[in-house]
Amino acid sequence: MEQTLSNALKTTLDELQTTFGEKVLQIHHPSGDTHVRVHPDALISIAEWLHEKGFIYISDVIGTDRYQSSDRFEVLYNLLSLRAKQRLFLVVWLPEEDPNVASVTSVWPAANWYEREVYDMFGIRFEGHPDLRRMYMPEDYAYYPLRKEFPLLGIPGSIELPGTTPESD
Repeated sequence: MEQTLSNALKTTLDELQTTFGEKVLQIHHPSGDTHVRVHPDALISIAEWLHEKGFIYISDVIGTDRYQSSDRFEVLYNLLSLRAKQRLFLVVWLPEEDPNVASVTSVWPAANWYEREVYDMFGIRFEGHPDLRRMYMPEDYAYYPLRKEFPLLGIPGSIELPGTTPESD
């Protein structure tokens, strides 16, 4: 069931396409949500523009391994306009080799930990991030657990695991 777009969101999307032209690669509405895929080079300017249009709240940054030969990784920014009660997903696709994109922390400071989590799990680098380091895995861990090629049971010997029974004194 496709959700009907409000007039405010339709106007915002029309203005976005007019302002940024070919940098807006695709607008679609899967499952009733609005996804706007943009060129990675235009991410910050489009993010700033959306922020000025009322999308002041970033609810999440999501990483996805599309496992394609080109544009393997996807980063989705879950944005909300609280005043207009609208949700919009800003999307960038990144290549398998050297997946990096500009950090949106200058626009939405709350993206800090979200971007760190995506970096830790997928290896996507966020250029200009104020503190890009791992959150869950050790800093020297050479793997990214949410990539599709990562084995379900982990990589044997890559990290010391606790024993299955407690040691007796």
